[in-house]
Amino acid sequence: MRVKGFNHITINISDLQRSLQFYQNVLGMDLVHRGRTDAYLEWGDAWVCLLENKNLLRSKKKKLGVDHFAFSIDEEDFFAAVHQLEHHHVNIVRGPVKRGKGWTINFLDPDGVEMELHTSDLQERMMVWE
Repeated sequence: MRVKGFNHITINISDLQRSLQFYQNVLGMDLVHRGRTDAYLEWGDAWVCLLENKNLLRSKKKKLGVDHFAFSIDEEDFFAAVHQLEHHHVNIVRGPVKRGKGWTINFLDPDGVEMELHTSDLQERMMVWE
């Protein structure tokens, strides 16, 4: 699998405003987009997505903290990577799906940690934000 590097991390949080103050004012991340329950920030070459969900504390499936992390991959290498995941019977939880200008697939490691391969960058994602 020919991954280009780290793409983004999505973090489940309980209070978007409080988290934005920390990530912007303490860590120095640049705000690119703020929605009702999410925010996208740039930090160097990577992006960080904050995803507010006040119900996570009561949920058995997901917890506060890292939701998933993603690696960049060129589109010409994407479907070979999908084939490799399928060949090894990796648990695919979403995709492959085209989201805006890029392709994405989310899958689990043997301990259930969610990872993603993503072919677009933050600017392309913001053009088609849903």
